[in-house]
Amino acid sequence: MGCRIEQEKIAQTIAFHGHSCPGLAIGIRAAELALGRMPDVGQEDLVCVTETDMCGVDAIQFLTGCTFGKGNLIHRDYGKVAFSFYDRRSGQGIRLLFKPRFRGDMDSELKALMAKSMQAPLSKEEQARLQKMRTDKQQRLMSLPAEEMFTVEPLADTPPRPARVLQSLACEECGEDTMESRTRRFAGKTLCIPCYHKVEQKI
Repeated sequence: MGCRIEQEKIAQTIAFHGHSCPGLAIGIRAAELALGRMPDVGQEDLVCVTETDMCGVDAIQFLTGCTFGKGNLIHRDYGKVAFSFYDRRSGQGIRLLFKPRFRGDMDSELKALMAKSMQAPLSKEEQARLQKMRTDKQQRLMSLPAEEMFTVEPLADTPPRPARVLQSLACEECGEDTMESRTRRFAGKTLCIPCYHKVEQKI
């Protein structure tokens, strides 16, 4: 069965992201699957740890209510199309890993055209072909059963702890207030990360 999220909500998600694309569709389906597995979890208790910064993360933010500002959307830059969802109340969690085979046979041509478009303007024929492939791929991703698109793995680790308000310390180089946990010590000084990199940059 295809996506069960109502069309109006999908349209709102597209508007939030700014455009419709295959990456956004992956995020929509991940959010759909997670909310289906955790239907009674409120926004304050649901946590998402994303291993990518691709378009689909916007869909997860909009549809689940997980955001960086609330501290329940965490980015771990692993470069994998994977999303872990936790229920802070129960401590239970699942990890959704997008299956490569659902990228489709058109991936190599699609990637080649997208790469070419970054270097030089495409011809009208190439633009039309690129748009058709993106649309076809997006429609395919929205029509497949979400349960088949992802490997679902139960998680044994505990959910990330809630965000905490920490003390701010003034960087002794630039003078800017910096969250205590993001400061570094160098030569007896408390420094923010950018100032630390200026004096301890390893090449």
